[in-house]
Amino acid sequence: MSSRYLVSRDRFIAAAPDRIFEVLATPALHSEIDGSGTVRGAQPRGPGRLGPGAKFGMEMNIRVNYKILNTVTEFEEGRRIAWRHFYGHVWRYLLEPAVDGNGVPGTLITEQWDARHVRGRFLLRLAGYLRRHPENIDRTLARLDTHVTGAQATR
Repeated sequence: MSSRYLVSRDRFIAAAPDRIFEVLATPALHSEIDGSGTVRGAQPRGPGRLGPGAKFGMEMNIRVNYKILNTVTEFEEGRRIAWRHFYGHVWRYLLEPAVDGNGVPGTLITEQWDARHVRGRFLLRLAGYLRRHPENIDRTLARLDTHVTGAQATR
């Protein structure tokens, strides 16, 4: 299932999956963990916590301010959450309980940007998203690590 339109990164975080999932399921926290610098905040009339099929708006900025409406498309409490907006690409988070090399319990979290089923996806490539997303995802996972552990994340 490999494709250049699926960008995927993972990271071990020394926190329980439920604790990390709570941050991902709370739109008001997305701007705090966003590594791309584009997410400004949740729109106030959206849900406080996401669930299956939930719709939530975000305040965004890529050169200009705009709003985007997302729909939760995958949801398994504590394990998986994904959402997409009108253009069709999906932001997905997969969480697995894990233990690091030192025996520290935590979570292996995978973040994915999935545009495999987007029509006109070559436009995303031309706009540079495929080049930028790996680094942005790495920064998001580092910020998520810092947010849930309270420690400055390394790596």
